[in-house]
Amino acid sequence: MEKETIVLCGASAYEKKFYLNEAFDNLPTKVKEELKIMCVLYTEEIGGIITLKLDGSGKLEFEVMAKENDFKFDEIGSDLKIKKMREDHKELLEAIVTYYKVVFLGEVEE
Repeated sequence: MEKETIVLCGASAYEKKFYLNEAFDNLPTKVKEELKIMCVLYTEEIGGIITLKLDGSGKLEFEVMAKENDFKFDEIGSDLKIKKMREDHKELLEAIVTYYKVVFLGEVEE
């Protein structure tokens, strides 16, 4: 049976809030702070809501949503910002995926 997708964290420009799934409380403080900065800066620059999710195979997905009437949301900028975030935070994101695979999926690192 494949595991479900799990939310890692997210931020909303509408509510001005950041969310970190309690299941990831054991991550180092520096990692949690980096995730917060990354997500909050995204919503400040682009708008909308960003959610980072891990699927049952350990793939990290960026999900973006915006209200239908949100004319401030930058759809083109969103794709560019996510690409830049993936590049600039490559090591951090890879470490989170490894953590998820080991802790949540029970995979053994070789």
